[in-house]
Amino acid sequence: MKALILEEFNAPYVTAELDTPIAGPGQVVVKIEASGINPLDIKIKSGQAAHARAKLPAILGIDLAGTVAQVGEGVKNFNTGDEVYGMTGGIAGIPGSLAEYAAVDAYLIAPKPKNLSMHDTAALPLIFITAWEGLVDRANVGSGKNVLIHGGAGGVGHIAIQIAKAKGANVFSTASPKDHEMIRNYGAQPIDHTTLTVDEYVNACTGGEGFDIVFDTVGGAVLDASFNAVKQYYGHVISILGWGTHHLAPLSFKGATYSGVFTLYPLISGKGRAHHGEILQQATAMIEAGKLAPNVDPVKFIPSQIEDAYSYLSGGLNKGKVVVDIAF
Repeated sequence: MKALILEEFNAPYVTAELDTPIAGPGQVVVKIEASGINPLDIKIKSGQAAHARAKLPAILGIDLAGTVAQVGEGVKNFNTGDEVYGMTGGIAGIPGSLAEYAAVDAYLIAPKPKNLSMHDTAALPLIFITAWEGLVDRANVGSGKNVLIHGGAGGVGHIAIQIAKAKGANVFSTASPKDHEMIRNYGAQPIDHTTLTVDEYVNACTGGEGFDIVFDTVGGAVLDASFNAVKQYYGHVISILGWGTHHLAPLSFKGATYSGVFTLYPLISGKGRAHHGEILQQATAMIEAGKLAPNVDPVKFIPSQIEDAYSYLSGGLNKGKVVVDIAF
């Protein structure tokens, strides 16, 4: 098979011819049709994501969609020819999706939504799993709760809005004015964070009570703002980028709670992988029911254009998730 190999951080990929992998016990080999590109992929390639524990030389690419080509011993839920997707590698020495084939842990994948293309499906795994772990697993989002999503126009953010809405929550989202129409289309009330203070939008949206759930997808000062926006006593803040140094006094004085989300942990540790497959089954059900759709950028790339794809994303030119179609 052909694959893109990263031999040194911050260096160009090398196209290589490798042996096609064989499915081990508990694995399936997937013929990869598309690879989703995340900002994390770019950080890994540049050597700026130590937490991903990349081991070079490496095949990067965290998300994939494709067709099962071989089934390993002990795998009961998948058969040759099944269309699947998942967050399956590209970190911690596990071969990723910038290749024609990958041997992946069958626990990490789920049946592809029937009403979504391979291209669009590859945009989903990391962002959906991250949003679900935060809102559902950590915060138990549900009917009638006031939920604030910081960065609702982003990859995780726009999925989080749709999950919260499907669970019956009243959803609000900070966003730049240019993205307000998108936010409304996903079912949330937009908040212009460029003109309103935290106190102003808390008063306007919750009558000064604060939000039951605040989901931070931005980090830094936005996480600090989240501590001020959350509801007294029963509020819960979740962050996917809570890696800095923060003052917990505002959260503590409110008696509110906090959870961090580290989506890579099951891949790195091997623990909890089955839950990732279970989460993606929920994604498939929501998509097939018409309750969720990924925002995928219309520009398409192939592996020979991988540097262009990364530049396109890092330069902010994209209007949705960037996906590479695996056609060497």
